[in-house]
Amino acid sequence: MTHFRRRYLHDHPGWTDFTWDSAALSHLLEQVNFQRGALSGQLSILGLDARQEALLDALTDDAARSSRIEGELLDELEVRSSVARRLGLPYGGLPELHRDVVGVVDVTLDATRNAHLPLTEERLFRWHWALFPNGQSRITPIVTGAYRTDADGPMQVVGNRLDNPTVHFQAPAAGRVPDLMTAFLAWLEAPQSLDPVIKAGLAHLHFLTIHPFEDGNGRLARTLTDLLLVRADRRRERHYSLSRQIQEHQRAYYEILERTQRQATPDVTAWLHWFLQRVLDATTHTQRALGAVRTKRAYFDQHRTAALNDRQLGVLNRLFEPFDGKLTRQKYVRLVGKHPVPGTLRRQAISEDTALRDLEGLVSAGLLVREGAGRGVHYRVLLPDEADTPAFNADVFTTRRREGADEP
Repeated sequence: MTHFRRRYLHDHPGWTDFTWDSAALSHLLEQVNFQRGALSGQLSILGLDARQEALLDALTDDAARSSRIEGELLDELEVRSSVARRLGLPYGGLPELHRDVVGVVDVTLDATRNAHLPLTEERLFRWHWALFPNGQSRITPIVTGAYRTDADGPMQVVGNRLDNPTVHFQAPAAGRVPDLMTAFLAWLEAPQSLDPVIKAGLAHLHFLTIHPFEDGNGRLARTLTDLLLVRADRRRERHYSLSRQIQEHQRAYYEILERTQRQATPDVTAWLHWFLQRVLDATTHTQRALGAVRTKRAYFDQHRTAALNDRQLGVLNRLFEPFDGKLTRQKYVRLVGKHPVPGTLRRQAISEDTALRDLEGLVSAGLLVREGAGRGVHYRVLLPDEADTPAFNADVFTTRRREGADEP
């Protein structure tokens, strides 16, 4: 008699009836829910502008990081520009939009701002199409807005080594996918007594095990997880990025998924423990980030009477975003970008002399400090003394004036 060898979780009857050790997870789950509550409390006392800024940071980070996990590097400033435009926030000085970026951002925003709406097959298909608007994954044509067919063979997750490819996972046959997805979406929308964060972790694993699309399954798994976390928080906004934590622990993410999907039983305690730890890390990171948002608001409030031109204000705001290296005169020119020439249709960059006048004006007003000499001159943002400096890049920010600052 030939016996069927069950290689993966989905090969087992009743594999979707997940089990876990509640006692083993109780302490960590308690911490997660406490930190979610603490974060909600911090957000409630922030002003509207600060909350919007924190939301812009979180959504930008989440969209960019989720794509990075899949090996697709999106320009974070383009992502930020797209999110800002969609939220109706200022986007001056940010780059024009790219179609691929718009799709990623639209999916992220639909999942979070419309989390109260049911997740249907049609909505999932729209998300998938938006991620691949050209109908291809990199240079490979794929079917978008529909479940996979396995026309080119079974859906497999294969290692990157071309000389020794390793199959880490093989998904259920395409013929099973429609029924599996119908059951999954029904479970997702059904009222349950589950802790909502536990449900988000189960949904993430469940969806990835089905692997319903030719490509984009990881991004969509994280997107629907975001949707469930927004529901858990009972807000229309999500200020923490789970994708950041997954990307920072990417190798462990794939290892725990492979280990869980090769199990002989549907016990997912180890996966849920890993998932809860990442949610805890995400909320903790955001609480630190909110300290940076409050510091930025305090900085601009402190200098609200300063007479700044649009170039100076734009560059100061950009410095509070991800910024590499030190602020020099040359970098100031690049940050300002090209501007219209009056009376013509041309655009041109400002001169370095104009940049120097702007920078020295900011030094005189107490917004920047100048450091170094000669070609080594650079500038740092002078934060209020009580600022949480570890949250900021030391190359760009400081909390005290240097004694005997060099003269230009």
